[in-house]
Amino acid sequence: MQARQGRSIEVDFFRGIVLIVIVLDHIPGSALSHVMLHAYALCDSAEVFVFLGGYASAAAYMAVHAHRGVGAAKQRFLRRSWEIYRAYLLTAVLTLLSGALLAALHLNPLAADLSGWAPFALHPIRETLHILVLTRQPYLSSVLPMYVIFALCVPAAVPLARRAPLPTLAVSLLIWVVAPQLAAFFSANHVADWSFNPFAWQLMFVFGMLCRLHPLPADFKASEAARWLVRFAFAAVAVFAAVKLFVLTQPLPGAMKQHLAFARVVNFIVIAMVAAYFVHRGTVARLAARLPSVVAVGRTGLVCFVGGTLISVVVDTATPHALHGAAAFTAALAGDAVAIGAMLMLARAWRGVASRQKARAAVNGAGCG
Repeated sequence: MQARQGRSIEVDFFRGIVLIVIVLDHIPGSALSHVMLHAYALCDSAEVFVFLGGYASAAAYMAVHAHRGVGAAKQRFLRRSWEIYRAYLLTAVLTLLSGALLAALHLNPLAADLSGWAPFALHPIRETLHILVLTRQPYLSSVLPMYVIFALCVPAAVPLARRAPLPTLAVSLLIWVVAPQLAAFFSANHVADWSFNPFAWQLMFVFGMLCRLHPLPADFKASEAARWLVRFAFAAVAVFAAVKLFVLTQPLPGAMKQHLAFARVVNFIVIAMVAAYFVHRGTVARLAARLPSVVAVGRTGLVCFVGGTLISVVVDTATPHALHGAAAFTAALAGDAVAIGAMLMLARAWRGVASRQKARAAVNGAGCG
């Protein structure tokens, strides 16, 4: 993947798309969510999000390691874990506050119930302690606790994956196979109840790291074998889409996502192969260059994830649900447009704040000098 100023524009573009899709997928009445990945695949945006997290983490670790040494790289990911934990707490607070407001105003009872406000209001001290130690994860914040764990593991996992990719993959696969049993073993800490079993989902994170640390050689990408693999991937994506659209039409069991079922892994791999084909052709880079606002969302990922949770609740509550037919579709589409626009504006505003802070820091540094 081509880098721009030390970053991959393709990765940031994909992350931006995924963050917007996550917001739309959490708006029950969304019109666009019916054409998102989960509608024609057995996997969804979560696999993409975690895979890109592993890819970006490996890139960041190697960059810091190259310029400032192994100690600085370790410190960077200790800080990153703390940043994600704080984002988790902020997301939990926003979720609970939104649930409290909705309950008080008798609006959007489904969102109010999902927020977890009712049990929190009954036992605030107990629930607060559960949230602090990750045993209770309010709706929409549930993906972040496993990222706290992954960030802590990066300083050990990246050097190992760099030196010994095949053993790293073998260990990751073994942990994934026994992930349900490992989660049950830690049931005293309620890991078995997490929406995302970290023992299973580490496989996606490791896939991302390995793809960043050990990219395929350019001569292989141009080979006949690679062309056949791409044809197979396109065909497999079509088969999975047909199965999802015409066979498995009912919602899939939640355990398939919680423990990252084999079918989800295979479906993601073939989709990733198709995406890699378009990255190699330069299609994604050209598209990203035309949509810099989406790239900005990807570059402010944690902020947009936290803000997106609130955006999804606000848009869902504001969208009329009593309409039918064309009126309902138009209202849902308008809600989607507002949600996307809010995400783009949030990313732009945050990058503006960050730029001003850097400018002030540079001025202060020059003055001290």
